Amino acid sequence: MTNQVTDEYRRTSYEISQTIAPGWERWRSRFETVVAPVREWMVRELASPRGATVLELAAGAGDTGFEAVRALGGDARLISTDFSPAMLDVGRRRGAELGIKNVEFRVLDAEYLGLDTDSVDGVLCRFGYMLMADPAEALRETRRVLRPGGRLTLAVWGAAERNPFFTVIASTLVKGGQLPALREGVPTPFSMASPVQTKALLEAAGFRVVKVEEVPLEFQFRDVDDYLRFMADTAGPLAVALRKLPQPEGKAVAAGLENALGIFETGGEYKIPGIALVAAAS
Repeated sequence: MTNQVTDEYRRTSYEISQTIAPGWERWRSRFETVVAPVREWMVRELASPRGATVLELAAGAGDTGFEAVRALGGDARLISTDFSPAMLDVGRRRGAELGIKNVEFRVLDAEYLGLDTDSVDGVLCRFGYMLMADPAEALRETRRVLRPGGRLTLAVWGAAERNPFFTVIASTLVKGGQLPALREGVPTPFSMASPVQTKALLEAAGFRVVKVEEVPLEFQFRDVDDYLRFMADTAGPLAVALRKLPQPEGKAVAAGLENALGIFETGGEYKIPGIALVAAAS
């Protein structure tokens, strides 16, 4: 991306994150149920010692970091961060609900961490790096703040064709002219879908890749309206496009989705598969 496109992308990403934070809070419990296998994998593979200091990047509601620090026990400490103050507020409320005491919340951009070198024992980043303007720089920053022997665990989305819960609505909106086609080089949920590319990014940042695996997921929706409400509340640029639809266009999109989602209908509801790519590196 050119500097101008990069700056525009960063600005838009920030604005979208601020806008959809309330939606993520509404859907947090349901989303966490779906992605529990990813969260559990990341916490298990973090393998930090008891009493460690753990940094979570792009934390959102913060559940991955909260689970990690509870698993470590003792005087383990969590630094929960997001570049969106509104998202971080969601995390604060979730932390208070869980009674998490040993956590510090900071507004931080993963590409420009204001933390000391070799200052944390473990780093978590779930579904964050692939949407950053410069994931290579973010990974270098992660490596910088991670102590020798510390470990990073991350998750990104797998290949687009294996994540129809995203692609069905995106293709419907693009075909209907409600969503512009993506510009080349602009990050998408699938920007790090290739295991080879993700491994190369980690190694270029100075990491030794321990493992890269796939984790299957399944999203369940009662009907098309349920699916559309979820996407309009949480799905980044797709959410913005859906919220702007006039009522007649919204009905047309819903009708199109009835056909597109039909192959996923089971027992009167939709069961839509997904694939996450997870990695552990040190």
